[in-house]
Amino acid sequence: MRNAVIEINGEQVEAVLAIPASGSGPAVIVIQEWWGLVPHIQEVVARLADEGFVALAVDHYRGAETTEPDEAMKLMMAVDLPRVSADLAGAAAWLRGQDFVTSEGIGVVGFCMGGGLALLGPAVSEDIRCAVAFYPAMPWPDYAPDWSAYAGKAALVHKAVSDEESAGPAIAASAAAIAAHHGTVRLEEYPDSVHAFFNDARPEVYQQANADRAWRTTVEFLQQHL
Repeated sequence: MRNAVIEINGEQVEAVLAIPASGSGPAVIVIQEWWGLVPHIQEVVARLADEGFVALAVDHYRGAETTEPDEAMKLMMAVDLPRVSADLAGAAAWLRGQDFVTSEGIGVVGFCMGGGLALLGPAVSEDIRCAVAFYPAMPWPDYAPDWSAYAGKAALVHKAVSDEESAGPAIAASAAAIAAHHGTVRLEEYPDSVHAFFNDARPEVYQQANADRAWRTTVEFLQQHL
């Protein structure tokens, strides 16, 4: 894994990039949680490379990160959806231009805040063909992507039981919109699951059995659609 800088709408944007040992592979964009581009997300980038994918995570906070929930909430609520959309489209275009990317389409995987943003991916870039959303948070009242762009594309959502009251209605509405516009959506639920169950950097929420199942399902889904 290495640091990278990619140009998006004339801006030089920091990112992390991992390429599989083979030197090439299908490409996946990774979207951070509300904490920022922290080591856990960078480790996900590296794990995807170990699975044979070229993985790229753009720093959507432009250098900011935190371990404090109150500060993370402020950072998340300050997210500019058009800029993140441009980040995703720009990252996908950059990946498509690299010789070490073997797939025609790009995947996107996100966690928490990034899970909600991941569902934007196929709606903001023709290059992005599939999305994986881990326990997506969607707190933005103007979250209204062009779902019609999902035609022929696919999404996988890993739902946490503890999120049903807060995020369940938005997840259900997004799934219905994707299906209504001729995309496919798969919802995976996990017994006794809590938000952020995949994050092994947070032992208070990490659930290994659920995390292992979600990872296997994610890798298989990406292999199927890229």
